[in-house]
Amino acid sequence: MKKITTISVFAAVVTLLISCKKYLNTDQYFKDRMTLDKSFNNEKYIEEWLANSYSYITEINADVASKGYEPFNFGDDMYYGDRDGAYDPQNANSLNYNKFSLGNYHEGDVQSWAKCFQGIRSASIFIQNIDRSTVIDAARKADYKAQARFLRAYCYWILLRKYGPVPILPDEGVDYTDSYADLALPRNSYEQCAEYIGKEMVLAARDLPQNRGQLAIARPTRGAALATRAKVFLYAASPLMNGGKLSMDYKAQLVDDKGTPLLSLTYDEQKWARAAAAAKDVMQLGVYSLFVSPYKSSGTITHPATIAPPYNAAYSEKPWPEGWADIDPFDSYRALFDGEVPASSNPELIFTRGQNQSSEGINVMVVHQLPRIASGWNTHGLTLKQCDAYYMNDGADVPGKGMEYGSGDGSQRVGGFVTDQDVADGRYKPLASGVSLQFANREPRFYASVAYNGSVWHLTNESQVNNREKQVFYYRGSGNGYTNTMFWLRTGIGVMKYVNPQDTYENGNLGKVVPKYEPAIRYADILLAYAESLNELNGSYSIPSWDSSTVYTIARDVDEMRKGIRPVRIRAGLPDYPGAIYSSSAQLRTAIKRERQIELMGEQQRYYDLRRWEDAAIELTVPIYGYNTLMTATQRDLFHQPVAAFALQSTFASKMYFWPIAIDELRRDARLTQNPGWQTYK
Repeated sequence: MKKITTISVFAAVVTLLISCKKYLNTDQYFKDRMTLDKSFNNEKYIEEWLANSYSYITEINADVASKGYEPFNFGDDMYYGDRDGAYDPQNANSLNYNKFSLGNYHEGDVQSWAKCFQGIRSASIFIQNIDRSTVIDAARKADYKAQARFLRAYCYWILLRKYGPVPILPDEGVDYTDSYADLALPRNSYEQCAEYIGKEMVLAARDLPQNRGQLAIARPTRGAALATRAKVFLYAASPLMNGGKLSMDYKAQLVDDKGTPLLSLTYDEQKWARAAAAAKDVMQLGVYSLFVSPYKSSGTITHPATIAPPYNAAYSEKPWPEGWADIDPFDSYRALFDGEVPASSNPELIFTRGQNQSSEGINVMVVHQLPRIASGWNTHGLTLKQCDAYYMNDGADVPGKGMEYGSGDGSQRVGGFVTDQDVADGRYKPLASGVSLQFANREPRFYASVAYNGSVWHLTNESQVNNREKQVFYYRGSGNGYTNTMFWLRTGIGVMKYVNPQDTYENGNLGKVVPKYEPAIRYADILLAYAESLNELNGSYSIPSWDSSTVYTIARDVDEMRKGIRPVRIRAGLPDYPGAIYSSSAQLRTAIKRERQIELMGEQQRYYDLRRWEDAAIELTVPIYGYNTLMTATQRDLFHQPVAAFALQSTFASKMYFWPIAIDELRRDARLTQNPGWQTYK
């Protein structure tokens, strides 16, 4: 590598993701010039350089954020109604939901390519120079270097998930102080990218600690590195990247500059075994577990007494984790997301950027979920498909599920409404009077996630007592229902996930929304990935653990698959699947996909899951259904008869498998090829 003599550093005051320190902007030139030796022998500059590297995985490179940065958080489960030029001409050029879901975006929209490669460059310079430092000890060097290695690999993961295969900048023979424009390279294959990220995360894991203190909660741990590796390998094993037949024409078109396919055209079952072993590596750390809240025999309005699931001899009398006798399934799920549980006290949170999520963070997402009565935008909602995905509290399907798509079991949707007498007699908890019985007796995750018609919003941060504890209906004319503005829910179904009982947007004060911790990677995700990967196996494989300390025997074993599924189901107050489902790979595959749809809703999983499974061409081409939002309160029976949501559109074309690369990036790199179906520069 050629000798580097000088660089420029910037000591402006900025806010760091993980603290309030300053960081170096290594990409801009100012009057102060210094050698790399000086930079890496100044403790302040070392800290600032590393902080700068963290900055590249924020904002548009977050995992969970509102649509300004992450429209990928929305799909056939959750939608957004604002930024719609049909109701607000000032937003005519914005990427509204329909443009996004119809593929009517362009090569310049929501681009994170350059920022990721800047992060890769910043972290690479750090990795290659930190060892020369004489001002920090060996232990800190190792930790800092491992953090930078994690950040570099995570930038590649963000790119791989969003754009598909990308160029991997070689560690040797490249001067990372050169601009990316001087590093013209072709795209590596998906498998090469996955292998590279996996190896880098193993190197990082060796020197990252098992745990970090509360003040460093957004810095990666060993588990974060191994969990990212597990997710990368899960994607690499999935049909889109692993010989799936439905996307074969697309795979034939996605090639490098020499015409070599970048996605595997042949199926390799061992990739599923590799993914299962990687998930098991995380499980074997013994650090993580699902978060649970304790059973409450009494409570308050905002934290009511536990609503026990229907009696089940296998679970009702057994304590967690074998049963739900001593936990509150509703609060166990709600508190994960609403800011109530500190990240440092959450054994399920593997990686997070903390509460520092910029102008499009989860708190802003909540503002768009809050009803108008709380000065919220009232524009983020759920589709009927997502609403129906949630089980009944005994694990059965909701009556009428799928009937609009012709895929139901012949049952009809329930009629009738909760009466005052029902409430007085304690029936249908937690429903209030006037709520449709379609929402009765549903699983706890439903009530923690869905703002159904007639939900009660607590709003305890409202300054006036009479503005708290408000039941909100979405009937036309109700104040929160259909209007000729953008501020209404297109399906008549809102989003409760992430909403804390205190949250309100009174007087436009974001401080009245409780800060949330970003759930970038959760243990529930890893558990479900483990079960999904095992389910795809026919053979048995010997796979070394991440540190080669043992060798796993990986095969489709029902007891092992239950380790991934059973805790998620029990925590939700639901029985595990019966043996008949476990005995069928096809039935269990369908069940796991549904479990991910429910458990991981609103966490930027569904968008990518549908693509990697090759399910997008089916799931995204059907109409979006909701309730009849044109109906008033006097027409409540008609309101609850589902109709196609006239304001929401969806489709899928193969060009939508991966996001388009910006034209400017194609100009910079003569060897870079565009994703199929998008404009090229040649």
